[in-house]
Amino acid sequence: MNATRVLVLNSGSSSVKYQLLDMRGSDRLAVGLVERIGEETSHLRHTPTGGESRGFSGAIPDHEAALKAVAAELAKDGLGLDSPELAAIGHRVVHGGMHFTEPTVIDDAVLAEIERLIPVAPLHNPANLTGIRTAQALRPDLPQVAVFDTAFHTTMPESAARYAIDVATADAHRIRRYGFHGTSHAYVSRETARLLGRAPEDVNVIVLHLGNGASASAVRGGRCVDTSMGLTPLEGLVMGTRSGDMDPAVIFHLMRVGGMSADEIDTLLNKRSGLIGLCGDNDMREIRRRVDAGDERARLAFDIYIHRLKKYIGAYYAVLGHVDAVAFTAGVGENAAPVREAAVAGLEGLGLAVDGERNAVRGDGARLISPADARVAVAVVPTDEEMEIATQTYALVIGSGGSVGSGNLT
Repeated sequence: MNATRVLVLNSGSSSVKYQLLDMRGSDRLAVGLVERIGEETSHLRHTPTGGESRGFSGAIPDHEAALKAVAAELAKDGLGLDSPELAAIGHRVVHGGMHFTEPTVIDDAVLAEIERLIPVAPLHNPANLTGIRTAQALRPDLPQVAVFDTAFHTTMPESAARYAIDVATADAHRIRRYGFHGTSHAYVSRETARLLGRAPEDVNVIVLHLGNGASASAVRGGRCVDTSMGLTPLEGLVMGTRSGDMDPAVIFHLMRVGGMSADEIDTLLNKRSGLIGLCGDNDMREIRRRVDAGDERARLAFDIYIHRLKKYIGAYYAVLGHVDAVAFTAGVGENAAPVREAAVAGLEGLGLAVDGERNAVRGDGARLISPADARVAVAVVPTDEEMEIATQTYALVIGSGGSVGSGNLT
């Protein structure tokens, strides 16, 4: 029997999200989450497709114990990691720099490069490495593939990727716009083309990935030409707890006048800014409830969020020159109808509009929410980063005929 299953792992500092997929029909066999790894009480929640969720709470001291617990839950469903049907394990890796432009089979050189990039992704790459090394220990015979959040954005031209600072300094410290959420932007831009009945290479799409973290991308013919996040995920849109775009001199001002340390400012901009900094909430549902109740702080936070979003739509319209669709995705983008309506309000001159009835309908699949005669389609396209990781992982392993070496490390 041919091996057709892929286990997708997303390892955080204290969590592991996972999905097991069968690529014959792109079917999910099981999904789960391990939280609070290393704390006094950890939690595991496992859901086999067609079955009831189950789990437990107890001590899970490290990622090795977490993955062994995941393997045990999968084995209860006849889906164990020792199955000959398991073709590979695909790992989400947040930062691949400019070296990794496509999914890559992991070897010692790849691990070393991911580790070298820790200074530009200190919260993410260490956890990703831990998950990879743990999975390698459990299945050393199995191909392990890294799929990088940054890879989709490596097609940006230098005019979009470079910051206007001294070139020698930028190159010495690898300072440039890398972008993130790449697996989501790749998946959604392709699915948007499918929704329009066209090939990805024939479609220009502005993708708006709006979750607690948020990013925009300009995709021309299936290739990213600009994106809102930069060296780190801090740049760009207003997010749940991140400031997004800001005058860099604010940092110097806070150091000199506010007496704040670099670490304190880092915490401020990444964890105490954005929506939560503006109004004390980072849940768009609660913010909208407060807006509807007449809360002025919530209204201002919402207006600032929309203002920034609208600026990026306009900017990426100019970058692309011609736009076929604007696609909303992720938690806020897929579920917050008021955000979608407000984001395109007043942009009728660009051919953008939302049909009120279509926008109000909730659904699980990709759908158009623009009027039938709209010049530019406005769509809601649910993202599926795990499926994208599994698809890229499986294509790489199968494309190599099962004999895989290292991927592109350029």
